[in-house]
Amino acid sequence: MEALFWGCFVGGALFAVISALLGDLLGSWLDGVFDFLSVDFLKPIITASAITSFGGAGILLDRYTGLGSAGVVILAIVAAVLLSAVVYFAYVRPMENSENSTGFSESELPGKVGEVTVPIPAQGYGEVMVKLVGGNTLHIASSWDRKEISAGTVVVVIETTKEGTVQVSELYPHPM
Repeated sequence: MEALFWGCFVGGALFAVISALLGDLLGSWLDGVFDFLSVDFLKPIITASAITSFGGAGILLDRYTGLGSAGVVILAIVAAVLLSAVVYFAYVRPMENSENSTGFSESELPGKVGEVTVPIPAQGYGEVMVKLVGGNTLHIASSWDRKEISAGTVVVVIETTKEGTVQVSELYPHPM
C-alpha cells in the first residue's frame, strides 16, 4: 500500500512540476485536444493536487496511525478531496476571476478624456486618442459642437454614434 501512496505522491508532484515548466509548450502542441474534458474542477492543477494530496496523506496515515488499509485509503481520499477543494476555491477560482482584459466597450467612452491626433474639421472627421486602463486607443472623431478642433487639443468624448465614431468637444480648462 505504501508503494501506491509514494507513487501517487511522486507522480503528482512530477506532473505539477512538468506542467508548470512545459504547460504552455504542451498546450500549444495539443491545441485543445482535451477541451471536451474541460470540467471546471478537473483542471490539471486540481487533479495534480488531489493525486499528490492522496499520496502524501496516505503515507502519513499509514506510518503514524494504527488504522487498517481501508481506513487509511478512505481518510487519504477525504484529505485529497478537501485539499483539492481548498486549492480550487483559494487559488484557481480567484485567479480565473482576476483576469484582466485590455478590451473596452464603446459605452465606456463617453466622459473619457482624449487628445486630438488628426485635426477635426467643423463638418467632417479627424482622429482622437483616448487613454483607457489597457492603454491608448485611436478613434475616428467628429466635433459635437460643429467647431474645428486642432491637433493636440484636449477633448472629452460626448457620445458614440451607431457607426462607431466618437463625438468630442474641446475640454476647458486643459487638465493635461
